Amino acid sequence: MLLGKIWGNLWARSHGRCIQRSARVSTWSPLATAFNTKPHLKINFMKNDTGLFGISPLTHPEGFYLMKERAILRTEELIQEATSGQRERRMVEIFDELSDTLCKVADLAEFVRLSHPHSKFVHAAEDACISISGVVEKLNTDRELYRVLKAVVDSGDTFPTNPVDDHVAELFLFDFEQSGIHLEENLRQRVVYLNECILQMGQRFMSGAITPRIVDKEVLPESIRHFFTLKGDNIEVSSLFAESSNAIAREAAFKLFLYPEQRQDQLLTNILQARHELASICGFPSYAHRALKSSTVEKPDVVNKFLEILTDGLRPRAEEDFKQMAQMKRQENQVQSDLAAWDTPYYTAKLKKELLKINATDFAPFFSLGACMEGINVVTTSLFGIRLENTEMEPGEAWNGDIYKLACVHETEGTLGFIYCDFFERSGKPNQDCHFTIQGGKRLPDGSYQPPIVVIMLNLQQPRWSGPTLLTPSMVDNLFHEMGHAMHSMLARTEYQHVTGTRCSTDFAEIPSVLMEYFAADPRVLATFARHYQTQEPMPRDMLNRLCASKFLFTASETQLQVFYSALDQAYHGIPTEQAPSTTDTLRELQGKYYGLPYVESTAWQLRFSHLIGYGAKYYSYLVSRAVASSIWHTYFARDPLSRSQGEKYRREFLAFGGGVPSRKLVSDFLHRDVTPQTLAQNLIEEIDTNSEIFQHFTKQ
Repeated sequence: MLLGKIWGNLWARSHGRCIQRSARVSTWSPLATAFNTKPHLKINFMKNDTGLFGISPLTHPEGFYLMKERAILRTEELIQEATSGQRERRMVEIFDELSDTLCKVADLAEFVRLSHPHSKFVHAAEDACISISGVVEKLNTDRELYRVLKAVVDSGDTFPTNPVDDHVAELFLFDFEQSGIHLEENLRQRVVYLNECILQMGQRFMSGAITPRIVDKEVLPESIRHFFTLKGDNIEVSSLFAESSNAIAREAAFKLFLYPEQRQDQLLTNILQARHELASICGFPSYAHRALKSSTVEKPDVVNKFLEILTDGLRPRAEEDFKQMAQMKRQENQVQSDLAAWDTPYYTAKLKKELLKINATDFAPFFSLGACMEGINVVTTSLFGIRLENTEMEPGEAWNGDIYKLACVHETEGTLGFIYCDFFERSGKPNQDCHFTIQGGKRLPDGSYQPPIVVIMLNLQQPRWSGPTLLTPSMVDNLFHEMGHAMHSMLARTEYQHVTGTRCSTDFAEIPSVLMEYFAADPRVLATFARHYQTQEPMPRDMLNRLCASKFLFTASETQLQVFYSALDQAYHGIPTEQAPSTTDTLRELQGKYYGLPYVESTAWQLRFSHLIGYGAKYYSYLVSRAVASSIWHTYFARDPLSRSQGEKYRREFLAFGGGVPSRKLVSDFLHRDVTPQTLAQNLIEEIDTNSEIFQHFTKQ
């Protein structure tokens, strides 16, 4: 195929201008230097604290009280404006200002609640979250506010509107109706009750999903007890030990950690029942129908068809992966045993290390945090004309002493927005990589633009006195992924903050972040920044190629696993009469259909699958966003990943709209073809085949 030839040529020849650019650099840029040096709070006796994020009331925790009171007062004024009958602007403008007023407090408070190291700020933020939730609940019961919005959506506004105005107004109406305001009072109260139950049960399920399993030590053979944490006469099993070299330990951890737990099982069952009842009251056949409304795929039937087509294409390709792993297991073990679910992570890592001589610690010196940030800067500058500038903060602006602040500066448009980088681990900080919107971008009445403000959170090791923080290849991927979200927020130039940047359907919001991972896997891009933190020598060509090739190992079986997870999520949130008697029965049935390795008896993997809560009926988004990102990459960037013309096209015709245009239309228009189950599945199958060609080409070399 053409793509295979293109990529084969890339591996076979030098990388032209990209490598030359890297070779010319002899000193670290100011950006790289800043991120290779641990930031410290500067003591300034000449200036007063400016407050968190430069917000003057937040010089102290009590400032949250002032912010929420101002928001409540402004909310009341906007409600009066919307319902007065004498408004002087479009209804959607009023609703967006209403949303912006509340989000500026709620989003900020939620971030501070999760991330601030000082309890007084945390408690003040929690109080603000509760207060704003109360305001939202009040809005959700305001039938007059709902009536005037519905009249505009149904019959049109008295002021001229465009398709974006109409689309955003419809989104506001749908959000309104999620609370059941259009229902009889008894049903609306039931919706409120179910939402609260789902929230509380979800929190308990999430906690139970990560709770270690405690068993009597006599349950395990003495020969493998040392792999686990011993607590008196008990053994603590806190994970799957998936990459352990001991097959018996892997099997034991898998069966013990995933052993069914009745309380957790009942929680999941109750959550799924409550979600279905909620969807039914609101007029949907299933919770999946409710969750997918306004998404890129729009309907569960499209998702299920996509998964079925993808499964058929993946089955023979995944079988080849499993055959290779099974052969490795036979060579390694004296006792013959079939390949099992607990083996795949171990043999994937083992083959990477043996066949490609891949060891994450070997690559880390070439991926200092500063080098990686410089790599992201190369991408944004080349594609969009945007440089990332490390910016000195005012006293009190940051919530901790090791935060960086980036200004995103366009070469002609000036500063587009700000990214705060909370990159280092600390006690009490959430152990996850994520992106927070603090302030959404929007057009202001005076014609200026409210700049977006976001936070990227990682959990990297603190830099040591002897050198900067070094990243493994997977950490580099995560950094590029989260920066993809941030750049989506920076580059969206929407009229309304309700649809700015990542405020869109999940299966669309993940496309820019997944696409950024393609840049992190391209040898031409890596060659521009992968340099040893001490000598500044570029990563040797062989190492660079080995690293990129390693990312194409066993992609068919890994994708098949994601298909199984997605199918399970859809089934759980589908029509109950079409499901098996229990969640475990459903899992057993679907694993046989969608995955190439058999179900392990007396296990309940779904009870550890916390994504069922956060991604309820939307876990498929990973696969759909990857399919779209793959098509964008191969259509626009595979030939030249740093093309300014293609970058500008991507910005103006895709990123700029946020959620202001239906995502299905936006994707179809940009790729010049319909979004169908067939095209989505074909994108992934072709990519897997192309990756296999690259991998085979490299191993033969």
